[in-house]
Amino acid sequence: MLAAPIPVNETTRLATLRTLKLLDTPAEERFDRLTRLARRIFDVPIALVSLIDENRQWFKSCAELGVSETPRDISFCGHAILHDDVFLIPDARADERFQDNPLVTGYPNIRFYAGQPLTVPNGTKLGTLCLIDTRPRDLDNEERDLLRDLAHIAEQEIAAIELATVDELTLLANRRGFEALAQHALNVCKRLSRHASLLFFDLDDFKRINDTFGHAEGDRALATFATALRGALRENDVIGRLSGDEFVALLTDAGQDETERVLERLRDVVESLNRASTRGYEIRFSVGKTQFDLELHELVMDLLVASDSKMYAHKAAQKNGPRD
Repeated sequence: MLAAPIPVNETTRLATLRTLKLLDTPAEERFDRLTRLARRIFDVPIALVSLIDENRQWFKSCAELGVSETPRDISFCGHAILHDDVFLIPDARADERFQDNPLVTGYPNIRFYAGQPLTVPNGTKLGTLCLIDTRPRDLDNEERDLLRDLAHIAEQEIAAIELATVDELTLLANRRGFEALAQHALNVCKRLSRHASLLFFDLDDFKRINDTFGHAEGDRALATFATALRGALRENDVIGRLSGDEFVALLTDAGQDETERVLERLRDVVESLNRASTRGYEIRFSVGKTQFDLELHELVMDLLVASDSKMYAHKAAQKNGPRD
């Protein structure tokens, strides 16, 4: 048996999953309706909406399975979330990754598996809509399209939950979403004795952009800076827009040197965007940075307060002298 590798963005993926507060919640008709429909359409005994937690796969909807979770290391869905499209196993007993898996050799006696990953707006794959049969079989192209369509409906239901934690303009986490995601990521850093740092950004002269070019152009500037953040920061970093022109990022597993490298990369990305632009203004930013100290920063809010103060000091210094 081969356990699935851990995704490279696992910290962000788990934080996103926890923020949605779906784990260990009661069954809901909107998800159960999908698995019932999947069973009828594909003529399979089992259909699941499965969410991959740190050490388990938990079933938000588990029509006809009889259990609510199984260990992650024996899950088929743990493999499926590493893919962008349908993950298909026509005959598990003929596949060396699964032939001796206890879910194959024992209940529910899986022979056929097809799982479409469920992706949320920040790009993380939280789980799957999957089909299970006790006999070998395959899916043709039309059936694969149908599975993708049903999975997309499940994604829309999950996205409706996530919208409460996402900034609609930039598609970054909003304040509520960032604080929840970043606190979880910080807790992981504490548990693993990893470095972390928090960056607090404020766009320079943003009011002038709004006043001179209009609020639509101001929104464009905010979206452009959000794009720069996504391009310069790493997959395991948590990025958010707090309000107005204030942005934040929690860098996990990042000491002072790595934090400076990330900032330098961001400056290069922003400069590149400025050179390519004909907007009539340049995007500039001030930043406050704080290295995580276990004795000083129990909560992510402690890091936010410290970095906010440093950001304003940086902004004042730039008005009175050369840019750092």
